[in-house]
Order: sequence, then structure tokens, then C-alpha cells
Amino acid sequence: MNTFTPLATQIKDTNDYTVEDLQNIIATAKSEASQAASEWLAQWVESTGGNEYGEPMYCGFASVNIHGIKGNTKLGKRMKAAGLAKDYSGAYSIWNPAGYGGQSMDVKEAGASACARVLEAYGFRAYANSRAD
Repeated sequence: MNTFTPLATQIKDTNDYTVEDLQNIIATAKSEASQAASEWLAQWVESTGGNEYGEPMYCGFASVNIHGIKGNTKLGKRMKAAGLAKDYSGAYSIWNPAGYGGQSMDVKEAGASACARVLEAYGFRAYANSRAD
């Protein structure tokens, strides 16, 4: 299910990432999130037969938070330039990283978990979050 493999040559210190590096990492993380969400949903339909809505009916939201980066540091400024913003918790946040348009929290959680795994592989302290609607 998980197809992401970190590059052997990737930078190990997150402070060394450029804005372009961060944009590429975020794009990779979102791509993996989208793939994981699609695979999760296909597996759910196969194992349950689906329902009239085409997704589990537990509605909610999912995101990924990246902790431990101050906004006034070089890395923090690069994160902002790469398109990320801090949320109420002070973490940089990627809301619905899979870009899933349905309401199923289960599908969104699968995508957020995959996104967090990619970010962790690149040295970030990233956590998937969710909440019911």
C-alpha cells in the first residue's frame, strides 16, 4: 500500500531545506496521501461491498501538523514561503492532505497518516490529526 521510499541522498537536517525542497516534499507527501486515501477506499468497498454513499458514513476531518518549527527562524520563513501556515496550536498544518472531497473521516485519516509518514522520513516531527464532524 505504501509506495514512498525516501531518497538515500536526502538532506538529514531540516534547516538545510530550501523553499523548493520544501515544496517538493509537500507535493510528495500530498501525492502519497491521495494514493493512500484512494487505496483505503477501494479496499473498504471490496471488503464491505460499499454503500449507497460510496464511502463510510463516519463524517469528519483530518490534517497533518508539523511541530517544533518557530515561525521566525530561517526554516519557519521557508515553510511559509513554501505555502504552509501555522494553525491555532502553533504547528504548521496541512488540512486534508489527500485532497479528498468526500465526508468520510476514515478515508481522510488514511491520507493524513501517509502524509505524516513522508514528512517524518524527511526529518520533520509530523502527526496526523482528525476529528469527527
